[in-house]
Amino acid sequence: MSKRVVAIIQARMNSTRLPGKVLRKILGKPLLFYLTDRIKKCLMIDEIIIATTETVRDDEIVNFCKQNNLKYYRGSENDVLSRFKEAASKNNANIIVRICADSPLLDPNIVDQSISEFIDNKDKYDYLSNTLEQTYPLGMNVEVFSAESLNKAHQKAQSEHDREHVTPYIYRENNLFKIYKKHYKNNLYHYRLTVDHKEDFDLIEIIIKSLYPKKNDFTLEEIISFLNKNKNLLKLNQHIKQRQ
Repeated sequence: MSKRVVAIIQARMNSTRLPGKVLRKILGKPLLFYLTDRIKKCLMIDEIIIATTETVRDDEIVNFCKQNNLKYYRGSENDVLSRFKEAASKNNANIIVRICADSPLLDPNIVDQSISEFIDNKDKYDYLSNTLEQTYPLGMNVEVFSAESLNKAHQKAQSEHDREHVTPYIYRENNLFKIYKKHYKNNLYHYRLTVDHKEDFDLIEIIIKSLYPKKNDFTLEEIISFLNKNKNLLKLNQHIKQRQ
């Protein structure tokens, strides 16, 4: 297997719960800046692509990419599987890292570890995920898979759900794909570090304002340590029902 590793970050402005969340600003920078700034620190990634849609409202995301010298691809709004397949093909990806733009604090170490484990086990697995049996906090989600697996899913997946969510066909059809479920050493699933609601944004804003000015590559462990020292912060979004 060739090893051109491309991170594809799916991003759009039309979030149902918190519209425009990916460009909401903290300390003068949008959430998408913090995510891409951290992913740039990954040693295992050769290229970062922002995969957005062709709708007019996502011109703002394209403008962000241009201003920050980021590559982007515009594709179908609802058929996200085709958007990923086209973005991967046009950028000669052999290994794809799927990342969602609602994860501004994603730890680059987790991403690199996931890629390394996938490559080290390339003869045994077609797809790696730390979300199928979730022990990482939401917001630390990573999926790694081969271009061959993505192409096969694109050819075979028919349902609207499979096309919208990109990878369900791969991890459901375990007769066609070999699956690796990555776990964290402890179960941290009760921490919400994703941005899906206003309360999530409020928590992320506090974390960024507290940690980012000191260092921009703080780890998951440092985030958890900060939250454990400030347990009252967890009340901001602990009432939100976790969903995978």
